[in-house]
Amino acid sequence: MNKKVKPYLITRSLQPENQESPIHFIKNMETPLHYFYRRNHFPYPVLNQYNYWLQVAVGQSKKRYIHLSELLAMPATTLTVPLECAGNKRAKFSTKVYGEQWEDGAISQGEWTGVPLRNLLKDTELTMEAQEIVFEGADRGKKPGNEGLVPYKRSLPLEKALHPDTLVAYKYNNKPLTVKHGHPFRLIVPNWYAMASVKWLQKIEIIKHKFTGPFQTEDYMYYPNKNNNQEKVPVTTLNVNSTIQQPLNYSILNSGTHKVEGIAWTGQGKIKEVQVSFDNGQTWTKANLSSNGDSVYSWIHWSLVCEFNNKGEYTILSRAVDSSGRVQPHTPFWNRKGYGFNAVSTVHVKVE
Repeated sequence: MNKKVKPYLITRSLQPENQESPIHFIKNMETPLHYFYRRNHFPYPVLNQYNYWLQVAVGQSKKRYIHLSELLAMPATTLTVPLECAGNKRAKFSTKVYGEQWEDGAISQGEWTGVPLRNLLKDTELTMEAQEIVFEGADRGKKPGNEGLVPYKRSLPLEKALHPDTLVAYKYNNKPLTVKHGHPFRLIVPNWYAMASVKWLQKIEIIKHKFTGPFQTEDYMYYPNKNNNQEKVPVTTLNVNSTIQQPLNYSILNSGTHKVEGIAWTGQGKIKEVQVSFDNGQTWTKANLSSNGDSVYSWIHWSLVCEFNNKGEYTILSRAVDSSGRVQPHTPFWNRKGYGFNAVSTVHVKVE
């Protein structure tokens, strides 16, 4: 009896656990949970009953607590949102950088259900002096250059935090979050790289100053210079991007008709078109785009049927264009920590 062959997550590290989605074989709009990529800075937190309470604080003086049961009773919002690690495709930089050597699979997508953050804060005093909102997860560990155990904490500017689609989510694909993906609740920040979508959320704090934690001002910054920190800027909005899912890189194909297909996404507007080239970018052909329904944020599937009648080696390129006019560049923006890679997707094939 033939058994159905299934892909597996691609392991990058075990402690902490970092694994890629088998993105080249994901055809659905919603990534099944067991194929959702895993990105961790520390070991998984040990959770107890106290983690079902979410603390909301204004400085040190005013605090209140919201239980998961209260969250479940509030009007909910469901959004299809991709989460992409800022280091996705880091392995593709030609001048190599240190860090997890992600290929194409540090991205996954599905339906997130939760309560808009601004609804949780509507009874909270937001004064004119408030500048940012800080989010702290239950995960913590040692970080070079810092004393003791450091929690994973990040902030959002008020405008982004109070956007109606910034959610405190408790479900993924209509099922409760699992521990490996942020149970009991996590932040979901559409259009931003996933470092902003804090898992195992346990505390929300409104502050009157700029937050300067290590995951805010040391990591997740673009450092364009190799030997100094000048001209650094924070990682925020997703770049326009695409990935060729099929054929796989360095495949051997029979001559004839083949489908080139993949996904494209952006953090600004919508994907307007995807172009494919077979002559190293001298000419481009528009691919067919599938509908992503009413989703504002989701990736889009694209495909192009091509004839490979001549034997030989081919280089296939794809580039996405979004509605704000951004186009995938031929050369990526190199930065010391390897964030935001979005150069044209490249696949080499041989036709025999």
